[in-house]
Amino acid sequence: MRVVFMGTPEFAATILEDLSQQHEVAAVYTRPDAVRGRGRKLEPSPVKRTAERLGLPVLEPRTLRDEAVQAELASFEPDVICVAAYGAILPKAVLDLPPFGCLNVHASLLPRWRGAAPVERAILAGDAVAGVCIMRMEEGLDTGAYCVCRTARIDGKTAPELTDELANLGSHALLTALVHVQSGAAEWTEQDESQVTYASKVGKRELDLDPRDTAEAAVRKVRASSGAHPARAVVAARPVTVLALRSVEDARGCELAGGLVAGEVRFAGKRLFLGFADGAAEVASVKPDGRQAMDAKAFAAGVQGIKQKTLSWEAAHE
Repeated sequence: MRVVFMGTPEFAATILEDLSQQHEVAAVYTRPDAVRGRGRKLEPSPVKRTAERLGLPVLEPRTLRDEAVQAELASFEPDVICVAAYGAILPKAVLDLPPFGCLNVHASLLPRWRGAAPVERAILAGDAVAGVCIMRMEEGLDTGAYCVCRTARIDGKTAPELTDELANLGSHALLTALVHVQSGAAEWTEQDESQVTYASKVGKRELDLDPRDTAEAAVRKVRASSGAHPARAVVAARPVTVLALRSVEDARGCELAGGLVAGEVRFAGKRLFLGFADGAAEVASVKPDGRQAMDAKAFAAGVQGIKQKTLSWEAAHE
């Protein structure tokens, strides 16, 4: 099929890579270059980088509502528009353009987690499974019927790990869906509105750790975190990004962390523990501000007196 692809982050770039091997990609739409990461420089999106490497035309309109932009899109004569985490609204004129419609690769098991941050919300909610659905796009927010879904166990995966897995599952699901759509064999399932939940964007500092959190909530925050939304804290007066935090479940760990209260830090048995509202969690790795990532033992080695006494930790400062 002749496809116009729309997407922006790494999740979408993975899908574009596979799609381009099986179908004719007439053009790629992505969000304009933006300041990404800590370099404060304009950077192309992962989709743009992938498209340029593949030799595909790239367009970066700020909106799809402009008539001239819509006319240019129509000039590519797509059979179908495939969308994956594009980051902009498709107006009705665009949705109605391709004869086979617009298909969205959405990283959730619809109707659960419609919206912008389905992976992070699934982790934060403690869901056992996540997934990806190929949805027929309409004017509502992720309201369309779906035809192919794939599932993945969340287990202890981080948001980046789960996103990578879902990108690969979504890529294969999209290729399957395109075969079914082109042959007229696609079976569409309408979403059950009574089961809808929404995955709002992760707010600034939302994933910062707080001694008032439960230990399990803190572990989920860290697993849901990423470079864009880090899990921050001040541990023993040192501002850090917590990269890995785990529940204390083994007998030795429970013994070492016994009696730790919210806001306390303890280094015992070469293990680093933080106290939360209902008990302790163990820090596996951190990145102190201005330094490289390190394991908990290396971090503790630089904290004077941590072996002799219980120190404190607190939520990151504004």
